[in-house]
Amino acid sequence: MAKGNNFCRGSLLPLLCLVGLFFIPAKAALKTYQFDIQVKNVSRLCHAKPIVTVNGMFPGPTIYAREGDTVLVNVTNHAQYNMSIHWHGLKQYRNGWADGPAYITQCPIKTGNSYTYNMTITGQRGTLWWHAHIFWLRATVYGAIVIMPKQGTGFPFPQPYREANLILGEWWNNDVEEVVKQGNRMGLPPNMSDAHTINGKPGPLFPCTEKHTFAMEVEQGKTYLLRIINAALNDELFFAIAGHNLTVVEVDAVYTKPFTSQAILIAPGQTTNVLVQANQVPSRYFMAARPFMDAPLSIDNKTATAILQYKGIPNSVQPVLSQLPALNDTAFALSYNAKLRSLNTAKYPANVPLKVDRQLFYTIGLGINQCTTCLNGTQLTASLNNITFVMPQVGLLQAHYFNTKGVFTTDFPDRPPTPFNYTGAPLTANLGTKLGTRLSKIAFNSTVELVLQDTNLLTVESHPFHLHGYNFFIVGTGVGNFNPKKDPAKFNLVDPPERNTVGVPTGGWAAIRFRADNPGVWFMHCHLELHTSWGLKTAFVVENGKGSDQSVLPPPADLPPC
Repeated sequence: MAKGNNFCRGSLLPLLCLVGLFFIPAKAALKTYQFDIQVKNVSRLCHAKPIVTVNGMFPGPTIYAREGDTVLVNVTNHAQYNMSIHWHGLKQYRNGWADGPAYITQCPIKTGNSYTYNMTITGQRGTLWWHAHIFWLRATVYGAIVIMPKQGTGFPFPQPYREANLILGEWWNNDVEEVVKQGNRMGLPPNMSDAHTINGKPGPLFPCTEKHTFAMEVEQGKTYLLRIINAALNDELFFAIAGHNLTVVEVDAVYTKPFTSQAILIAPGQTTNVLVQANQVPSRYFMAARPFMDAPLSIDNKTATAILQYKGIPNSVQPVLSQLPALNDTAFALSYNAKLRSLNTAKYPANVPLKVDRQLFYTIGLGINQCTTCLNGTQLTASLNNITFVMPQVGLLQAHYFNTKGVFTTDFPDRPPTPFNYTGAPLTANLGTKLGTRLSKIAFNSTVELVLQDTNLLTVESHPFHLHGYNFFIVGTGVGNFNPKKDPAKFNLVDPPERNTVGVPTGGWAAIRFRADNPGVWFMHCHLELHTSWGLKTAFVVENGKGSDQSVLPPPADLPPC
């Protein structure tokens, strides 16, 4: 629980609370939270099982803060698993010790131990989220981060009457860690999830859901802000509300030029804020989430639902069904993402790097490696530039800070070893990859352009890539092979979307730019948990600058030992 600071608790913020937020004395505050990692029995879809939670809550508690605040979260691990928590999208300037990915910036918190994440929120406001960053435990260990603007600063869009968090997730009837172990023994993907969820609840299209449907009451004529988070492990999701348009105003805690859409597309790791006007005939309307998959892969295509309920309408009224894009609606996905633009005003500028110091080109591939412990002698794997990342046994940030030899190398290649027709016919031979803990060293304050290229090694697929410690600008995307002679001429260098997680299109590419002004070791990985566990990840070592405030801070005294 938060101590004296957990203002505006609950999924719907009262008007009084929202108004009150703007009249507290203007000074940065210290917010403290206690996160107890506990196992709790939970029932969904007529199945009961023990799950790992924070404070017995599923989803976990919301972190409320304001731009400029310092947040202390003390995590005490009472569960049988090692634990670490990532504060997804918080930049953690010079302070990778609070970033959270296990064996990248810290060793995990062992059973019976505690660690305090000390985070200062600088220059960020909006919706982010937190989740476990070890094994597949984020299946149930996740929650929202709501950062209000600085005191006296409103939103750059009409003030909503109330707001709600909608966290989209996945549910397995069986123990997720056991499901993963079974898949690893086979060398194959584990069984897909049994349901999708909205705020931990699958909704009435599933069995045994009388108590497991999230409902939100609205008043006719009022405007509501929905903070939508995709916490699913492996599925990009469409989201829509029957009969209501959604006006997108923010993605990944960055304001956008507002645009209206009947549905949104949101990849694992991403957040999207939308305004919804309660301007329809008073009734009950389904809010729905269902996957987007335009590759020839099997997927949990079940629809999670929640209910938007107008005040005074009885529960006996059947909700109106939502119209979602088709499962494989590539045209909607491409056109939706093309509409995303940074607000780019004097107050919220889009500082896109126009000059590039370092150009990187990374291919995303699936593969097959030999596996002596797997039932059929091989295992599916994944790679960047044909390198499958091997997790170390000590934290990479500690090894970097203390100059420990033999933990990692900084020879990750800037481009693939062998160029080929990346998105041509499926490639099914020579699918072995190289293994290594290989990182890329980046000079402090240099500007980086990274092109992420999907490939048809086994199959093309959309990949949401997340970079820790930074936001970046998505200056271009395309289908097919990136053309370095022609495609840069089409880049948007004025108001491209600024995010922390980019969806690389199926059989296509995405180009991102960022300034490497945050020293440390920063993880970059596919946010499909399956691919991350297969090695679709790497990290950047951003060197210290020359100034006294341009180097990694010393590690905290309670940093978990390895």
